[in-house]
Amino acid sequence: MSVIDAKKREKGRLYYTVICGLIGSIMVSAVFSVSIGQVHIPFTQSMNIMLHTLTHGYLGSIDRIDNESYLNIIMQVRMPRVLFALLIGMGLSLCGAIMQAIVQNPLADPYILGISSGASLGATFAILVGFGSGAMLAQLGVAFGAFVGAMITSVAVLVLSSIGGKATSVKLVLSGVVIGALCSSFSSLIIYFANNAEGIKTVTFWSMGSLASASWQKAPVLAVIVLVGCLVFLFQHRVLNTMLVGDESAITLGINLSVYRKLYMIVTALITGTMVAYAGMIGFVGLIVPHISRGMFGADHKRLMPGTLLLGGLFLIWSDILSRTLITNVELPIGIITSVIGSPLFIYMIVKKGYNFGG
Repeated sequence: MSVIDAKKREKGRLYYTVICGLIGSIMVSAVFSVSIGQVHIPFTQSMNIMLHTLTHGYLGSIDRIDNESYLNIIMQVRMPRVLFALLIGMGLSLCGAIMQAIVQNPLADPYILGISSGASLGATFAILVGFGSGAMLAQLGVAFGAFVGAMITSVAVLVLSSIGGKATSVKLVLSGVVIGALCSSFSSLIIYFANNAEGIKTVTFWSMGSLASASWQKAPVLAVIVLVGCLVFLFQHRVLNTMLVGDESAITLGINLSVYRKLYMIVTALITGTMVAYAGMIGFVGLIVPHISRGMFGADHKRLMPGTLLLGGLFLIWSDILSRTLITNVELPIGIITSVIGSPLFIYMIVKKGYNFGG
């Protein structure tokens, strides 16, 4: 065996060791997350309850649980929240990595193409104006408004960037900035003329992000969209790697990046719109996690994507833990926590010598 082959095998073993470590960390963090709150539940009892419930009694025992209410607290209140944190963390990190490849910009995140502004406009309209008291849409509320706003904005950016030729990375960014600014202006206009102090407060809190609305009823839609999106992009590493080297190199390889950019943008917009509709705006996850993952696993998307998904889920689980525990009896918006953690990390990466996007 040559020295090069030995090094490759060693790197492969290290990679899978880190991946297994991240999976184990997520499991332990999930149990810890459901154990803490206004009602403290011992770690071992939380683990037994989760194992017993998730395996239909094959593993874990609930015979020695101190309080029967622990079962309902964990499975009906806290477990859906952990699942939401895991899925949304994975989704935001995934979309961030995809957007950074699409626009070839290390500062790209899931919201760079105006999706956040469109979602905010839709949510602001739903909260302060509504869809009409007798309309069926009125029953769907803020989540529906945010989702529709995000999708309409994405389509508008896609159409605008395609005018006059192919949708290049530069045209996508510029179109996103223009459409995003327009949506922000309309949101401000609605807030300015709205005579609804409680509604404005709701808009403000929603814009900071929260997992408080997590429930088993909402989980299937979120899980299907995020997991299917993750599965799709895990097998797109060849195209994503090609995007980093540019359109000219892609032509020599027979890959039409313009088509893939449009397709990837539609999928990421669907994922992001769904996450924003359910949890509001959660910043910095899609920006910082792909960079951390790139520093750990390299720029090859075949290894980068699994690591990014796991790191994103782990990051948001712990952000949610901090949002619930930093101040007693007060839940901070999770977007504040992610920004407070993400900003110093990003500053460190900027000043760190040797860091290079895509390599």
